[in-house]
Amino acid sequence: MFYDRKEAGELLAAALKKFRNLDPVILAIPRGGVPVGYEVAKILKAPLDVVISKKIGHPIDREYAIGAVGMRGHSLNHTAEGIPEDYLLNEILRVKKDVKEKDHMYHKTFPGIKLKDRWIILVDDGVATGSTVLVTVDLLAKQSPAGIIVAVPVAPAKTIRKMEDHPLINEVVCLETPEYFRGVSQFYENFAPVEDSEAIDLLRRASATERTNKI
Repeated sequence: MFYDRKEAGELLAAALKKFRNLDPVILAIPRGGVPVGYEVAKILKAPLDVVISKKIGHPIDREYAIGAVGMRGHSLNHTAEGIPEDYLLNEILRVKKDVKEKDHMYHKTFPGIKLKDRWIILVDDGVATGSTVLVTVDLLAKQSPAGIIVAVPVAPAKTIRKMEDHPLINEVVCLETPEYFRGVSQFYENFAPVEDSEAIDLLRRASATERTNKI
């Protein structure tokens, strides 16, 4: 059990210190992943950014991700096979518009970090099924990073195994894998919603800290 995302981030950072020599970029999944990623970036003295992507939902169950759209393209997984092409094209266009709006909101004051040949530590506040993380990893791999590490405070053991088996993930770091898992909020005393304004403020603070560290 974690008190809040700040504590979870501090504990996660301690488990990630062995990767500091890789000079990683911390990529947080908005919005809940940003407070966790902020603490990781601060302790590892690494740059912080967000990965803006949205899942493409299955036509029968929109919560089930069959792919994702990011600023640099889209990715579909094997579960998209057999789904009508018209549905996929319409969903990609619809989701791409949302992604562009969200990316502009987060990056209008400073540009995103280039990921080519950089190690990525992808951070969220917790993972349930892992479907969104996996399709996000597929998108990130298109930017030719040196490697991808997924780091979360809590997730079901079967989800961790699924992520460990993903060919594009180099390592998975998870602090707790409880046997009974109903949802991420179950493992936080304080799991208040994170607003976009709060997440953007943390990105600005992290950027200012990084500039100071370079002086």
